[in-house]
Amino acid sequence: MEKRSAVWPWVVLGVVAIGGVGGWLFKDDLARLRPAAPAATTPPPLDGPADPSSVSSPAPATGPTSPRYPLDTDVAADPALPALADSDAGAWQALAGVFPADVLAVLLREHLIQRWVVHVDNLTQPSLPASAMALQPMPGSLQVAQGSDGVEQLAAANAERYAPWVKAFTQADAQSLATAYVRFYPLVQQAYRDIGHPDGHFNDRLVAVIDHLLQTPEPSGPLAVAPDGKGKYRFVDPALQSLSVGQKALLRLDAGQRKAVRQQLQAIRVAVTRG
Repeated sequence: MEKRSAVWPWVVLGVVAIGGVGGWLFKDDLARLRPAAPAATTPPPLDGPADPSSVSSPAPATGPTSPRYPLDTDVAADPALPALADSDAGAWQALAGVFPADVLAVLLREHLIQRWVVHVDNLTQPSLPASAMALQPMPGSLQVAQGSDGVEQLAAANAERYAPWVKAFTQADAQSLATAYVRFYPLVQQAYRDIGHPDGHFNDRLVAVIDHLLQTPEPSGPLAVAPDGKGKYRFVDPALQSLSVGQKALLRLDAGQRKAVRQQLQAIRVAVTRG
């Protein structure tokens, strides 16, 4: 059913951890993702992002500002931190110290920090550009079942599909994740400014994305879906279909998984905002 990498693992790995046929190709992708004039976008199908050409990165702040949530990067300064262009091995090692190998297997290892920054920056948007995806195709596909009223709905089996990533995320120590994030923050901040936020602060953006995900509405029952005519599914409820790509990814989880993820997101928010 899915023809692109699923969004969920990067909601898990992307929000908490610290990219192409070569560096020049990804640089072209980054240039294309820099903020442009606002354009109308069509909500994406449930199973994947819309045409990446219709998506722009969120508009940057205007003028230099002080960070709302500053980090103690001077305390955590690492003189051995590599240049951003040479950071893939170090970033991967940091991830491998927190998450199991089978969970990381879906990630592409090139331009890891740059892709993560672009990905997180777009989680509040209606769709996610294909060039920002840092995943290989996830095993399996979106599962649907026939409801008692004859309407198709998300099947409970989807929870099993996402279980390894939910477990890895919710069992990780939030403070350890924050420590690794702070260590790599100078590179994260550089990548954020490179995509068109010259006066922005990525940690402020990360907190805003976490807050946005925490506002995902809690369904009162099974979620009805319908084919979109292109081999994918969309939420029947227009209000749900209009949600961001990050919030719709959370809606694919079951209630217990969503609760656990929210708790971990709150813990991470505390860890990156000094409480």
